[in-house]
Amino acid sequence: MRILIIDQMHESIVPLLEEKGHQVDYQPSIDRKGIMACLGDYEGLIIRSKTPIDRPLLEKGRGLQFVARAGAGLDNIDLDYLEENKIALYHAPEGNRDAVAEHAIGMLLALFNHYIQSDQQVRSRIWDREANRGEELAGKTVGIFGFGNMGEAFARKLRGFDVEILAYDKFKKGFGNSWVKECDFNTLQEKADVLSIHVPLTPETRYFFSSDVMAGFKKPFYLINTARGEVISMDTLNETLQNGVLKGALLDVLEKEKLQALSAAERLSFEKLTQRNNVIFSPHVAGWTRESYLKINQVLVAKISGTWMG
Repeated sequence: MRILIIDQMHESIVPLLEEKGHQVDYQPSIDRKGIMACLGDYEGLIIRSKTPIDRPLLEKGRGLQFVARAGAGLDNIDLDYLEENKIALYHAPEGNRDAVAEHAIGMLLALFNHYIQSDQQVRSRIWDREANRGEELAGKTVGIFGFGNMGEAFARKLRGFDVEILAYDKFKKGFGNSWVKECDFNTLQEKADVLSIHVPLTPETRYFFSSDVMAGFKKPFYLINTARGEVISMDTLNETLQNGVLKGALLDVLEKEKLQALSAAERLSFEKLTQRNNVIFSPHVAGWTRESYLKINQVLVAKISGTWMG
């Protein structure tokens, strides 16, 4: 097949596809207008997040047989159009699930043990042990909201920390085992000391964690979000951190990530978050490791070629 790649990817993608007999056109600098002008010449389209893969764009791909995303999220793709036109969809959550899981645990340990504060203090010649007394993960109940590739990988990584692991997934049943207990959402609200979000962005999950939902948790808890920022607003985060519903927040994603384009109200809400010492940020890089950069390509090519074994 003739395949167009429109985003920057690990250099292995072209030889991996060519080894399978595909003709590859690697154009990471192409703009949306250019994509629409040439898409009709290709059977395959590989993307990251340059531009929405919406109906107007897809209608230009008269011969498209598949769209493949080098990553996990699918919220920028018109899934209904693909289904209507029998265009296959591939993505690669298996390629970066370990990276996401490790990042989530790393952020949690950093908050519990004051890594950022203590590092800054020592660099400033402040040697304050008591102010940096940590908190242990062992003995806590960790809730997982969404038990797909990311949620399951996070649960696996937690097994050595002597925690109780509870997981809720609206669309997946029968996954409980000796180290993770399947439960309903009410049980998460009742028991979680830590809650980690691992769901895609859909109309149902967008702003799911409203003030009312957050108030339904029975005890103060820590929130980890390495999924999509729009599942909880910055205003709700500030409110629940202020009133003690949240003990802390680990945020790899934000409701609005183009920080230079925030409105005045959004900028104020963001500034409030940045002033809290029980919040840690990272710039949507949980799945962004050197290893995952390559593994995503390997997973995608195997799926495109029909050799993926899971």
